[in-house]
Amino acid sequence: MILNAIHWNVDPVMFSIGSFGVRWYSVCFLCAFLAAYTVLAWMYKREHVDVRYLDQLTIYFFLATLIGARLGHCFFYEPDYFLTSEHWTEIVWPFSNGKFTGFQGLASHGAAIAILVTMYFYWRRFKINIWWILDRLVMVVALGGFFIRLGNLFNSEIYGVETSLPWGFVFERNHETVPKHPTQLYESLSYLAIFLFCLWRYVATKAQFKTCSVFGWWLAGLFGVRFLIEFIKNDQVDFEAGMALNMGQILSIPFVLGGLIFVWLSHKKVFPQGPFPHGEQYTFKDDKSDRKKK
Repeated sequence: MILNAIHWNVDPVMFSIGSFGVRWYSVCFLCAFLAAYTVLAWMYKREHVDVRYLDQLTIYFFLATLIGARLGHCFFYEPDYFLTSEHWTEIVWPFSNGKFTGFQGLASHGAAIAILVTMYFYWRRFKINIWWILDRLVMVVALGGFFIRLGNLFNSEIYGVETSLPWGFVFERNHETVPKHPTQLYESLSYLAIFLFCLWRYVATKAQFKTCSVFGWWLAGLFGVRFLIEFIKNDQVDFEAGMALNMGQILSIPFVLGGLIFVWLSHKKVFPQGPFPHGEQYTFKDDKSDRKKK
């Protein structure tokens, strides 16, 4: 038998307890953060940096990702809906008719912007080299993107246009009858490949690479992939119909250009090397050595 399509009809809810349902997307989101923390903790220990810096970063990163992704979707994709007196509460309220529905709509571009802004405040407080962090953080962001796009697949959302390729998916829960490009899988596997390449580069150079080189190439590579895949995606919102480039592509262009600029600057050695280039370090309140001295 020759495979001509994959019929996809997976329930997005993994299991339910009363009116509360645990969605596959939520599990993938959690896996993304657990995997990211595990890899970053390994990097911090490998480079002899106190893991408590990472614990604080995780809080900043989690909030920035969730809030930024949500606001990015609401402001970039559906401002006419969410920025009204009738629907603005839906931006932050994940319930409908007494049932937990989750946040319907998250945008990776919004998360990226929020993370970059949040990193500034993190640097101001903890005095650790923000560029050193970004070179390592983006690696696990790509790994997180792998899980998030799998969550989109379980939700039967953000897929592509019609295709005759044998791996096309018929998303039956959306009443589709013809195969569509599984662009969630295209992105997911692309992000995994980017993570593995960055990790290989990290290990091969023994973490001795020019500051911001990984960050720059990551921006150009990940959002470059996103730009190309958008050509075979369905329009996510009505106003994208008829546009030469959709909103995802328009938002990707500055990130690609910015990444190339960072690569150029890294070769000019503009950015300081190491986690504490000026020797100053943050003093944690729970430092046991300080307690012993007292």
